[in-house]
Amino acid sequence: MADAGEMIAKMYPSIPFQKLLGIQVLEMAPDRAKVLLPFRADLTGSQSVYHGGVVSSLIDLTGALAAWSGHDPAKGMKASTVTLTVQFLSAAQGEDLVAEGRAVKRGKELIFCDIDVHSKTSGKHIATGVLVYRIA
Repeated sequence: MADAGEMIAKMYPSIPFQKLLGIQVLEMAPDRAKVLLPFRADLTGSQSVYHGGVVSSLIDLTGALAAWSGHDPAKGMKASTVTLTVQFLSAAQGEDLVAEGRAVKRGKELIFCDIDVHSKTSGKHIATGVLVYRIA
């Protein structure tokens, strides 16, 4: 059986919610994921600023992808977010976003992940997140 991370990376952009957001997987390595969210005006709240729910979703999805990367499918394939904490640092106004996730600790079923979001062009920090993800 293929690595779970590889399987998820291939199907990830076609999952309906990810497809709705238009995200693209840029890189994957064991315990790491890098995702691009190209700017779209229909995902903004006002003044071309991304809605906070969009940024939170990007953090959740990137952290989950980092959790899946390197996962052994023999240990289970049912998954869900347990907790998600987001800190908004600055507005993402009219710009593509890049999220980088890292699985920092793996337990029996819980994976603890840190995620950073920044502007693709300027590198400005937009948000950070902490995700606890469960795969069983």
